[in-house]
This record gives sequence, structure tokens and C-alpha cells, in this order.
Amino acid sequence: MTVLVRDLRPDVPADAEGFARVRRLALPYILFTPDSVRHTAAHVHPAARFRPLVAEEDGEIIGTAQVHLIHDSPEPGQGALNIYVRPDRTGRGAGRLLARVAEEYLAELGATRLLAWALDEPANRAFAERHGYRPGRSAHFLRLDLAHGALPPLPDTPSGVELRTAADFTADPRPLFELDAETVLDEPGDVDTEFTDYDAWVEEVWHHPLLDRELTVVVCADGRPVAFTVACTDGGTRYSTAMTGTVRAHRGRGLAKLAKIHSLRRARAAGLTEAFTGNDTGNGPMIAINEWLGYAFCAREVRYVRELG
Repeated sequence: MTVLVRDLRPDVPADAEGFARVRRLALPYILFTPDSVRHTAAHVHPAARFRPLVAEEDGEIIGTAQVHLIHDSPEPGQGALNIYVRPDRTGRGAGRLLARVAEEYLAELGATRLLAWALDEPANRAFAERHGYRPGRSAHFLRLDLAHGALPPLPDTPSGVELRTAADFTADPRPLFELDAETVLDEPGDVDTEFTDYDAWVEEVWHHPLLDRELTVVVCADGRPVAFTVACTDGGTRYSTAMTGTVRAHRGRGLAKLAKIHSLRRARAAGLTEAFTGNDTGNGPMIAINEWLGYAFCAREVRYVRELG
């Protein structure tokens, strides 16, 4: 049996479904649907030079790669390749071929530093290190049983604070862009990120098919959004937190915790049964919030780095 690597054809239903299926099997802690695969392929910022790849064996997609420049970092020359193979189709060379094509593509674009996430399992770590990558930061995936788990009581809402949803900003989402841009500056990680292009954010983030505006809770003070938790849902029973943050001037008031528990309670009332989130291992405040909410550790992912040239 021969494994071939080619570009994803996002408008071909079998391709979008095959890509999403591989990711769901390899990364069950992150939401993927055919619609989200198509949306990402179409709406990633052009400067990212995004190239999704698939590894195919006898007409079946068994591996995937998301390859792009990290265009929203102030440090140029950084590229990302996130490769995942179906757990029941490993050992066939799909990961090796995807890595080769991805690395060659990023090198052609001028990338000098490559970053790749890998689940913290012996085979994955060995694969990354054989290809010249060294381990960097790590992150945890966490799961909450919404159907049977107990959520803590709702904390009091501070005076002068109002809870709203992203749906309330449908006519003008710019205040949420500004909140997202401010909070992402302090998000722990090994790559700094800056959001400066509002129109691109609207296309890529605001119109993302997984974004659930009714479950995304926004905390406002003095009429301005100052904290939020961004909720994604898959159209079924699964919920995921994409981002939770508070602007610097309002930290220490429990606003992120307030947004997150209200969102989870709304999710449970809407019939969702399983919630996922992720934290950088150095993000102590969010880890504490998630432990208070009842999330439990389910997997660890490591960011690997390779310097070119």
C-alpha cells in the first residue's frame, strides 16, 4: 500500500470530512467539523500562506497537516506545522511524508524557525526528536462532564458589571475584536501574537462556524467589554472554550471565572454534555479557575521547535 501526500481540496466533501475525521480521532479534545475545515482553508489571513495537506492511502485520508507562517507574530520567520495521523494508521510513513512536504514549503517561504505541537506520547516525542525538533512549552487538555458533573454555585456579579453574550454584538463586533486583541497580548506561550487586522478577524474568527455567540459570555463594565470566554460548539453535544481573558485594568475581580461559569451553565441548559478547554502549563490563574469549575486533565501536548539553517 502506497501513501501519497497532496493538498487538501476543501470544497470536495470527502476531503473535508476525511480531514475532520482524522483530527477527531487523533485529537478528540478539539472540535473539528467539515464546515470548520472548509472555513479555515478559505479564511486564514493571506499572509499566513496557509496550506492544508493530507496523506492518503488507497484513497483514504489517514493523515493531516496544517502548515502556515505565523503572520500575526511581531517576530518574522516563524512557521507552524501541526501533523496528526489516525491512531490506527500510524507506522505507514504518513507523518514522515507530511513533515517533509511541510518543512520544504515553509523553508521556501523563508521560515527559519519551525514550531509543531505533538501529543506527549513516546512515539510522538521520538518522531519529533528524530526530525531535529527540541521540546519547548507544554499545554494541558482538560475535560468536564457537563451531563453528570456538578458545577460550583454562581458567584455574585460585582456592582457595575453586566453580563452579555457575543450575540448582543452582532451589529458591531469591533468591541470584541478590541477585547480579543488586548487579552491575547498576555496569553502565555512561546510565540507572541498581535491582532491588528479587524476585517481579517471578522472573516476568520467572528464568522467561524464553530463560534457559538449565544454561549460566548462577555463581561461589560462602564459599557465596555472587559472580559469574556469564547465558546465553540460542534452542532452536537460537545462544547469547547477557545479563549478566556480579562483586560489588565480589571483583573483580580473574578470576571473571567464569572464569564466561564455562566457560559458552562448555559451550555448545560442547552443540552451540551461534554466540555473541553486547554491551558498552557504556566497559566496558573486559568488552571485554578478550571480546577474550581471541575475540569479534569485528559492529555498533554508539547510544542516542539526546530531552527533551520
